[in-house]
Amino acid sequence: MDFTIRDGTKNDMPQVLHLIKELAAFEKEHDAVEITLNDLKEDGFGTHPAFHCFVAEVNSKIEGIALIYNRYSTWKGKIIHLEDLIVSQSMRGSGLGTALLDKVVKHSYDLGVKRINWEVIDWNEPAIAFYEKKGAKVLRDWDVVWLDEAGIKNYVAKL
Repeated sequence: MDFTIRDGTKNDMPQVLHLIKELAAFEKEHDAVEITLNDLKEDGFGTHPAFHCFVAEVNSKIEGIALIYNRYSTWKGKIIHLEDLIVSQSMRGSGLGTALLDKVVKHSYDLGVKRINWEVIDWNEPAIAFYEKKGAKVLRDWDVVWLDEAGIKNYVAKL
């Protein structure tokens, strides 16, 4: 199968949003996606981009994405956060996920970062096995902590 891994563009964002919604449905969070097409365009391609996106293109259709952004570790220094690595359901097992992860790791290496972080939902055993096979460590003894938008508003209201 022929495919291309390349930097995402503003024009790719409709297909990127479609894949984000497909992932949300897979993770049984159909209504959790609040981001809009305009948000993706502005946040990724405005004056101060908040993220970088790689896309996997097959026959002029985006079938996978890897969305990353910079973070900083007080223990390690510069790190990259892989927010999502998504491959359309119909293309899983085709090598697109490996190619996207390869691109993220090479990009991160070229930047000289000390670590790449991401999360994987605990019941997604195929994804966990995929990441472990690639040499990633799945830290089962850490919990993800969120303060969502409502929590932020409640917190600030109490200050």
